Amino acid sequence: MTLSALPAPAPLDDRLAGALIGAAVGDALGGPVEGYTPEQIEERHGGRIHGVVGPWHGDEWSTARPIAPYHKGDGHITDDTLMTHALVRVYATVRDHLDAYAVAEHLVPDLITTPRWIPELEAEALPVQRIFLAEKWLVARLHYGHVDPREAGTGNIVNCGAAMYMAPVGLVNAADPAAAYAEALDIAGAHQSSYGREAAGVFAAAVAAACAPGASPGSVLDACLGLAKDGTRGAIEAVAEVAAAHSEFEPALRPLREAVAPFDTVGPDYRAPSLGARRPSRLHAIEELPIALGMLLIAGGDYRRTVLGSVNYGRDCDSIATMSGAIAGALHGEEPIPADWAKTVAEASRVDLHAPARELAQVTREVFARDTERRRAHEAAFARLTGVAL
Repeated sequence: MTLSALPAPAPLDDRLAGALIGAAVGDALGGPVEGYTPEQIEERHGGRIHGVVGPWHGDEWSTARPIAPYHKGDGHITDDTLMTHALVRVYATVRDHLDAYAVAEHLVPDLITTPRWIPELEAEALPVQRIFLAEKWLVARLHYGHVDPREAGTGNIVNCGAAMYMAPVGLVNAADPAAAYAEALDIAGAHQSSYGREAAGVFAAAVAAACAPGASPGSVLDACLGLAKDGTRGAIEAVAEVAAAHSEFEPALRPLREAVAPFDTVGPDYRAPSLGARRPSRLHAIEELPIALGMLLIAGGDYRRTVLGSVNYGRDCDSIATMSGAIAGALHGEEPIPADWAKTVAEASRVDLHAPARELAQVTREVFARDTERRRAHEAAFARLTGVAL
């Protein structure tokens, strides 16, 4: 068979590849400028970032605080992608829908028993040695504390830690935002509570909505608003209103921050959180998901513009770009993701960016087949109970 005669990738496979590769590339682009303001980023780089950049402190990255010992930049993925790929491996093992118990039985052992190449450490290490304290909580509570997985997230700091790796949940539930939302809430219960858990559900729903045939940034937003609760819904509404007035990210950077600020508990200085930061509340929201959706709307779903807007926003921009990159990738597939960005990230991080997507595509088909069998069995049982023919 000639190359030209090869069948085109199935839409599902392409959307999964777009979402997972898009998330990893966004993560790598945002990593070196995480924690800084748009003004600091512009001054450091002589303008806005337009692709992969090196460490903030150049060759002194290994000793410069507060970054050391992590080599952020040069195309290195961060903990966002490490956790996303770990969740894909759990799906590959379970080959069905997941819940909080799957986190305890599969995700936590993956983090603490199997050394993997950690790009930011430039070494093989256990993933638990790289993940942030909010993710180490999983190990402490589930492995050492033997807490009921469904309740283990209670007491953890509330941030984007649970949300940042939920794209696979949206992909397994492709085109079914409500199912993605429910499954992510269950999984995230092992990790966080309150608006951190809520964001995990809404982000998964956004990815699922983006997979639907004919999806658009507007339909993704509608799906999110149809499911989001409390402060998370309010933050998304406020950011979306600002986004509607802009078609470029540059003039929107400050208005977007002003829109989300009343819902964000961290405060104006990202590296010096307020005393009320990251505590449970029905009034608040994580910053990352609303901003990711805002950048998606401003860019009209265009992958490059969505991710660059997310990166140049600063603050927790690796997670913002992870989320926005996943949604934009699910909308349009892999083709719009700049090939040079993906190549640089794959080579620098020593990771096969396509392998997780191939694995998850097969799992998604198997899960859908099981869902169909379960649904038909339920329909048949209900028909017998009611005497209504199918």
